[in-house]
Amino acid sequence: MLHILARVLHVTSVAPNVYVLAFHAPDLAAAVRPGQFVNILTGDSLQPLLRRPFSVYRTEGDAVEVIFQRVGKGTAALSLAQPGGFLDIIGPLGAGFHLDDPRYQTAVLIGGGLGVAPLPIATAALQKAGKRVVTLLGARTAGQLVETHLENVHVATDDGTRGLHGTVVDLAAQYLPVGAHEDARLFGCGPTPMLRALAEFARTRALECEVSLEGQMACGIGICQGCPVELTGQLRTYALMCKDGPVFNTRDIVI
Repeated sequence: MLHILARVLHVTSVAPNVYVLAFHAPDLAAAVRPGQFVNILTGDSLQPLLRRPFSVYRTEGDAVEVIFQRVGKGTAALSLAQPGGFLDIIGPLGAGFHLDDPRYQTAVLIGGGLGVAPLPIATAALQKAGKRVVTLLGARTAGQLVETHLENVHVATDDGTRGLHGTVVDLAAQYLPVGAHEDARLFGCGPTPMLRALAEFARTRALECEVSLEGQMACGIGICQGCPVELTGQLRTYALMCKDGPVFNTRDIVI
């Protein structure tokens, strides 16, 4: 884990109210693994007091990128960050995806809304590992889809403005019918109801599925105990999202 002051490179709008923030952090860029996150101090006062967690979206050379939606004071401040300014960042944090397992050949990346966040860095790692990559994205409407730095993208929208008229799990059912793609493994990120539906889908298809959970991870290192995840059939009753996750196999947790 690194604690750094990272220089802002740029903040770019990529969809309505959605931004990609890039900052210079060579040591972090070299150390981070797909599915890990960073905790960013978004202001220099007591408001907001706590750091905000962001999945690492992508790395390029010495640059690290995160993607976020402007929803409150913290993300509003980040959306206005100026190139040349500095951000107080801790990372990389948490456990990432297990992408290099030789027991599968096709990686199906599934993102709902801003659940696209860890998928570009995962795509780059999977390409390097020689895996076949398929990406399934879902959003409320076409304008909220973010498809850059991804491979073999298929989409679904809740309002039917693009792709399948339905959810991204509906799209997964269409792409992965029963008995097909037995060499596939699922990797998902998105809101909790979507991940719950994805976990059930994976169970019915007998497919391995890892998901990156979304939640409040204030400290990022397991001290505050504020992000418990219920475990299934294990010695421990709970894990911590920030320390043991945010990536878990769906068979190991209650979503």
